Amino acid sequence: MNITLIGMAGAGKSTVGRVLAKRLDYTFIDVDRLITENIGMPLQTLIDNEGDSALIRLEEEAILKLGQVDNCIISPGGSVVYSEKAMEHLKKISKIVFLDAPFRSIIRRLPNARKRGIVGLRDRSLKELFEERMTLYRKYADFSIKLKGKENINEIAEKIIELVCKGKV
Repeated sequence: MNITLIGMAGAGKSTVGRVLAKRLDYTFIDVDRLITENIGMPLQTLIDNEGDSALIRLEEEAILKLGQVDNCIISPGGSVVYSEKAMEHLKKISKIVFLDAPFRSIIRRLPNARKRGIVGLRDRSLKELFEERMTLYRKYADFSIKLKGKENINEIAEKIIELVCKGKV
């Protein structure tokens, strides 16, 4: 079984994902890191040079290559929900958990949002992206964890294990 964490940049996908992977003795897959290692540049540079669609395409390709993975925690970028193909594939290979962080937490955790490689920030504000993506995150999630912004990472990981695994661990 695999678990995919979705949510906005700054929601804690990578941080929670690493703790969850360690706790379950799973492999942690950071899709943004796979992409940056593959292209040899930061995501923001890719967006600046080739546009948002280039990152969405590369993210989709990276996810579709995750065919036979097992016992993995997958942390895609926040824009993964713009690719129906990628999300359908993640649904097939994993349980999807939406880390539903409040906007005020996202703002606090992303002081340099325009340098983070976030799809859509050229045309819209972070608040507009947040509102647009919430519907998509909820659409694809098998489980949602409502965050308040000051949770203990270990408690969030434990809650995910309780929700997703229910005695399977």
